[in-house]
Amino acid sequence: MPVISTNDLKNGMTLELDNALFQVVSFQHVKPGKGGAFVRTTLKNARTGAVIERTFRADEKVERAQIDKREMSYLYRDGDDFVFMDSQTYEQMHVPASTLDTATNYLIEGATPVLLMYGDQIVGVDLPAAVELLVTDTEPGIQGDRVSGARKPATLETGLVVQVPLFINQGEKVKVDTRSGDYLSKA
Repeated sequence: MPVISTNDLKNGMTLELDNALFQVVSFQHVKPGKGGAFVRTTLKNARTGAVIERTFRADEKVERAQIDKREMSYLYRDGDDFVFMDSQTYEQMHVPASTLDTATNYLIEGATPVLLMYGDQIVGVDLPAAVELLVTDTEPGIQGDRVSGARKPATLETGLVVQVPLFINQGEKVKVDTRSGDYLSKA
């Protein structure tokens, strides 16, 4: 493991602390008038998603985890597992839905997300900022019902339910933000 100084921390960096993987969400270097400088961090556990606050002394040494980013093709769902294929080796990998967390709401067959690997274990998924998904179920828009800003629920092909404008109908594709899960536009 490479050892780095807390002065070199950056957002998104992954650290190995207390036999767990933590991703740096934010950090702040603080130099009080009295005493030594310190680094205040917000860390997210890569496996559980729990967020913690932790303070380090300035120039304290921490272990940086080696995270390998692999582009993989999502093939199909097998029970509770998602089956991915490595784009270079064509090796297939079964990944439990619990490991993918909310990314399961945005994965459709043929998508190529980037999986974050620590050794041979998947610790996260990098999705594009927005994805296009098909509306499989929603109430039909009624002619003349065009209230500005009015929304209705729509079920997408992955099972995700989002609020869409009244003019969106079943069978249309919509663009959804993968960070917030909000409707962005008609595709």
